[in-house]
Amino acid sequence: MTFLYIFGALVIAIVLLLIIALFLPDGYFIEKSAIIKKPCAFVMDKVADFHYYIQWNPWQQRDNNSEKNITGLSKRPGHKFSWKGTKIGTGSLTLRDIDDRHVHFDFEFIRPVKTIARDNWLFEEWGTDETKVTWQNAGALPYPFGRLLGYAFHRNLNQKFTEGLRNLKKFCER
Repeated sequence: MTFLYIFGALVIAIVLLLIIALFLPDGYFIEKSAIIKKPCAFVMDKVADFHYYIQWNPWQQRDNNSEKNITGLSKRPGHKFSWKGTKIGTGSLTLRDIDDRHVHFDFEFIRPVKTIARDNWLFEEWGTDETKVTWQNAGALPYPFGRLLGYAFHRNLNQKFTEGLRNLKKFCER
């Protein structure tokens, strides 16, 4: 009889979590900015060229032993960076579009959770030889686990974006 009560409570808890997940956001948006004491073209180069990108990106610094592959022409649509690591999972970042103020990437994460997102960068002249860099990321939170873990995921991304912009600033200003 005790088993039935435990089983019933477990089923009710699962059903409640699934219902709660229905009302949680199905997507996320992160935006962080920083001022870097270098001209726009210089800073943009460090983001749009994956040969530089992997030197300041916080996730890549977390797993130095990951497999990395860069294909395509730097700073051109189709330029792609793929990775596979034990700490950072498996995924790719592909340059979708670029102009004199923007860089847009398609982000695909394959493992441990399959998801697709958009990475957008804006570069603005800011004072004399300074650049305001804005990094945005938006994507879906799959039902139910992505939605249930959305708050922790969002908090983690906020921390990583802050760290990434700090790394980019140091990398550019050295």
